[in-house]
Amino acid sequence: MAPSLSKVCSGVSGLVDGHNQSPISLESSNFIANGHVFLSDVPDNVTITPSSYGSPTDKSVSAINGAFVGFDAVEPSSRHVVPIGKLKNINFMSIFRFKVWWTTHWVGSNGNDLENETQMVILDKSDSGRPYVLLLPLLEGPFRASLQPGTDDNVDICVESGSTKVTSAVFRIVLYVHVGDNPFKLVKEAMKVIKVHLGSFKLLEEKTPPGIVDKFGWCTWDAFYLTVHPHGIWEGVKGLVDGGCPPGLVLIDDGWQSISHDEDPITKEGMNCTVAGEQMPCRLLKFEENYKFRDYVSPRSQNKGMGAFIKDLKEEFNTVDFVYVWHALCGYWGGLRPNVPGLPGTKVIRPELSPGLKKTMEDLAVDKIVNTGIGLVPPEMADQLYEGLHSHLEKLLEMLCENYGGRVELAKAYYRALTDSVRRHFNGNGVIASMEHCNDFMFLGTEAICLGRVGDDFWCTDPSGDPNGTFWLQGCHMVHCAYNSLWMGNFIHPDWDMFQSTHPCAEFHAASRAISGGPIYVSDSVGKHNFPLLKRLVLPDGSILRCEYYALPTRDCLFEDPLHDGKTMLKIWNLNKYTGVIGVFNCQGGGWCRETRRNQCASQFSRMVTAKSNPNGIEWNSGKNPISIEGVQVFAQYFSQSKKLTLSKPSENTEISLEPFNFELITVSPVTVLPGKSVQFAPIGLVNMLNAGGAIRSLVYLDSSVQIEVKGTGELVVYASVKPRACRINGKNVGFEYEEQKVVAQIPWSSSLGLSTVEYLF
Repeated sequence: MAPSLSKVCSGVSGLVDGHNQSPISLESSNFIANGHVFLSDVPDNVTITPSSYGSPTDKSVSAINGAFVGFDAVEPSSRHVVPIGKLKNINFMSIFRFKVWWTTHWVGSNGNDLENETQMVILDKSDSGRPYVLLLPLLEGPFRASLQPGTDDNVDICVESGSTKVTSAVFRIVLYVHVGDNPFKLVKEAMKVIKVHLGSFKLLEEKTPPGIVDKFGWCTWDAFYLTVHPHGIWEGVKGLVDGGCPPGLVLIDDGWQSISHDEDPITKEGMNCTVAGEQMPCRLLKFEENYKFRDYVSPRSQNKGMGAFIKDLKEEFNTVDFVYVWHALCGYWGGLRPNVPGLPGTKVIRPELSPGLKKTMEDLAVDKIVNTGIGLVPPEMADQLYEGLHSHLEKLLEMLCENYGGRVELAKAYYRALTDSVRRHFNGNGVIASMEHCNDFMFLGTEAICLGRVGDDFWCTDPSGDPNGTFWLQGCHMVHCAYNSLWMGNFIHPDWDMFQSTHPCAEFHAASRAISGGPIYVSDSVGKHNFPLLKRLVLPDGSILRCEYYALPTRDCLFEDPLHDGKTMLKIWNLNKYTGVIGVFNCQGGGWCRETRRNQCASQFSRMVTAKSNPNGIEWNSGKNPISIEGVQVFAQYFSQSKKLTLSKPSENTEISLEPFNFELITVSPVTVLPGKSVQFAPIGLVNMLNAGGAIRSLVYLDSSVQIEVKGTGELVVYASVKPRACRINGKNVGFEYEEQKVVAQIPWSSSLGLSTVEYLF
């Protein structure tokens, strides 16, 4: 690495490879990017070290666009809070932890506007030439960093080990700063540099998500909570199959494990917990499933237990390819029960919240766990724990690390054991990470894990009792997922969580899941489904029309507040194979409150909002399969709610006005001129599906015809400037409608794969 440069090296911006000048410098008490100040009044003890890391696999990622920031403290400590400079009048967007488990989006323009436990900050560019600037807290040795507000608009960096036994006074790489002219590439380039620097994780693009991302799923949580049992699961799956929406994934949530309270005899399973929250003080009693599943007897083979049940379930319902089960990172909410034969030795540790975490929102799980402690398996024995479990991941370790070398070392041990177990038993990727919103996990736990929740839980109603929470909490959920994906999507494939198809905002949720790019699963009660809505998401074979990328906010709302400013619409974009899609959602009405330190209603902002959208709002050159729009002068746009087809120039705005908790989905398709004709053509897709463009699987332009392969069934719409002389489906002429340059044909479900070849002749 290049030598560290402190403030006393005024006017020196640093060299990389001996000759490349960094655009980031520390001059005369100012941090400067391309000649523009972004942090002022930088203290004397702050240092800068130009990055010497590029990306070995991506030569477009230049190390000279980044630098590491550190500091010298007066004396060693396990926790330091140090100002790194003042932020004044520069718009920023950030990701911070509003709960121990979860992060969300926050905006402001000064250092005092930051929140505690901030994981990432992007400073907006200026018209005068200041680039986008990323501030990314890192890990350095056994210490982990986050950002927080200081006094007088200072940005403070908080560096902590989590153990009074682990101290230091010298830090050089606790913050990474990266600059660029594209906010999406900015984050991706920075993560590539940090991947080489830390060497402790893999990027999403280096991993393959599990097959569940392409399947419709059903989760048992809201249907049963802790009373889940085999017969109920069977009836739940059967109901979905009979209704024409067969699940490919069944997720058995909390309620299947053998648990007990400390005061119970170890021979008794404490399954008298039926209300969510009552299970928090319990500890794992054995690795095997509880009696509800253990006593299942297969009517087919007479075999017993969870394995026999899952085998019967898959044989009876052949669309069910995947069955997942939930468990906590430490085994259960309260960890493992000590002194139980067959379990690794454990010690009950009382969690200690850091000062930053004490300022997050109160949480039932945290309160109960702090009160009862966690039965923690020593880190050197964590592999024994995962040999008995291997499933979902949840975040607890930072509160338990006093006697285990600090939070980073404890996390390394647990994540290493989990990763090894997942590789041995589940092809390396058979995990959904949940409640994992902390940079410890992203930097240490994602070497193999590549699918994770990016939002707080779906709340049917407000657990605090606000009746309006049935609505405003749904907007919160979408904002969590959309903005968190800008950060987390570099490590894990974003999962937007389940929802209920009968909820008052079900369609609002369904639209976001349809274009999220992640798995789609519901948590409906048995027999209570909105099948017309589900059939806009799910195909007859249990698959979904998933986007090629993952949904992200559009540039024009990155630095805005779509929850409580009364004027900003949440707009997200994604890519299908041949089309783009923009989702527009009115989420105004509630969110994080700095004064009360919790999410709460802000009904004064819940009103009709108007936004502008155009094809340039889509980042077409993204992902592994970008869509070339070079030379494209016109786009066809289909609006799912208003069912209208329009033409638009790349930067031509369309105004959209929406009432609270309403949405519009816009399929955007580049218009192509057929080589042998003066015919303009653009595919839209199956408009009976929420992600219409996801149905287009192949597209071939010939001199006087167009061939499209379609997955699914329903109403296929394309734009054509002249009426086709014929339309063929699987080689047979079929009737079609043509009105106002819109061609409509009805597509049947063809073969077991649901693929049809459609040809338009001109």
